[in-house]
Amino acid sequence: MHVLVTRPLEDGEEIAARLAEMGHTTLLAPLLRPQFEDGPEPDFTGVQAILASSANGIRALVRRTARRDIPIFAVGPQTTQEAQAAGFTTIRNADGDARLLAQTTAQWTTPDKGALLHVCGAQAPGTLAALLESVGFTVRRAVLYRVDAASSLPEDARQALAAGRVDAALFFSPRSAQVFCELAQGLPTEKLIALCISPATAKGLSRTFAQVRIAAAPNQAALLALIA
Repeated sequence: MHVLVTRPLEDGEEIAARLAEMGHTTLLAPLLRPQFEDGPEPDFTGVQAILASSANGIRALVRRTARRDIPIFAVGPQTTQEAQAAGFTTIRNADGDARLLAQTTAQWTTPDKGALLHVCGAQAPGTLAALLESVGFTVRRAVLYRVDAASSLPEDARQALAAGRVDAALFFSPRSAQVFCELAQGLPTEKLIALCISPATAKGLSRTFAQVRIAAAPNQAALLALIA
């Protein structure tokens, strides 16, 4: 199968390697580009753990601090791996999305142990904080980066889509699904299979596809399992 990978370049390259091992051909089309911003070290005063809802949150964090002793509550395997590679000593993996991270955080700890610091991008929704605050936690938001949308599809991806040489496209977020549909204007998608990490991501699609498949769980392993 020929698969279009729409993740940011660093993550997309890792997924492309996994798909190659599975016998698939990939085409990288990064639709979102993280921009890490300079700034002071986050305020860790009274923080019992750091909430990391993406691998980019870890990448941004390690640019701002040398500390690795504060526990990391990670949203899923990729974020966990990034934290491990960065040298953090205590990491817990929710293996899901923001909602599951909120649920597991409430099982791992209690509000009386201190605040939670959510390292995130400027466009991150407030879902995680709202869920945890509703059960008594104090959540502080540390915006360490932003994510810019691509202004166009890479030319090789555009040509492959126009020629019908792409069988499926991977979508990891509602925003990436929306950006793709905006940039794919004039290109045929009726024979393309959309592989979505969550129902919310599938709702971000505004074009006609041959199929829209949704992962059984909101993580990369479940998404890749959709590929026949």
